[in-house]
This record gives sequence, structure tokens and C-alpha cells, in this order.
Amino acid sequence: MNPSDESPKTPTPTAEELPQFPLPSASPGAMDEYYQLQKELYLWTFGMTGIAFLSVWFFYSLTTALSYLIGACAGVVYLRLLAKNVEAVGRAKQRLGNTGLAVFIGVMIVAFKWKQLEIVPIFLGFLTYKAAIVAYIFRTTLTP
Repeated sequence: MNPSDESPKTPTPTAEELPQFPLPSASPGAMDEYYQLQKELYLWTFGMTGIAFLSVWFFYSLTTALSYLIGACAGVVYLRLLAKNVEAVGRAKQRLGNTGLAVFIGVMIVAFKWKQLEIVPIFLGFLTYKAAIVAYIFRTTLTP
């Protein structure tokens, strides 16, 4: 028998025995700031979507513009799901899912199956929310 196998084992502490540390609480205005940021990002996204939709319709066709709009709507849904996940970060034992990825995959599958839809405008429409985030960052960085 190996002497190292006979070393005394310490029991694993239970949840009640572990020290409890309070979670840092957000300041009262923090959630207000977050909701203001969320509102502004939605406004940027809707504004950019409207401008891009009208531009694509003018320069290409209504079918291409509607494909773009479908992708942009999926991007807004994805942005909303991201916002819900951010709100849930402070809550205990809540698992973040990949439902946002499922929205994107679902829209792309519909685009592949339905021959009237165009894939590239849908993809670029989906990315509109990212362009809105970048525009918001540039605006807040460059203005005091």
C-alpha cells in the first residue's frame, strides 16, 4: 500500500459553510443610464435601417430592399435579446442562451429556401445593429 494514499482527506465545505460575499449593487442611476443607452442604440439602428432601406430601394429594387429590411428586423430582434441577456447578468443562476444565434440562423435558412429573397442584403441588414453601435461609439467619443 502506498503511504500517500492514506493521507487524511478534508471534507468539501457545503454552500452554507462558505463565506457569503454581497454582490455589488448598482447605483440607482445605473439602470437609468443603461435604458437610455438601449433607447439610443435602438434609435440609431432604426435610423440607419430606414436610410439604408430607402437607398437600396432607390438604387436597386424593392425585392432587394425588402431582403435588407428582413435582415435588419432580425438584427433588431438579436439586439433586443442581447439587451435582455445584459439585464440578466446581475440575476443569480440565470443561464444565457444562444437564442440570438438561432434568430440569425433561422433568417438565413429562410433566405436559402425562399428563392425571392437575397442572401447578401439579408446578411448586411442583420449587421446594421453593429453599424449603429459603432456610430454611437464614434459620436460619444468625438463629442464631449
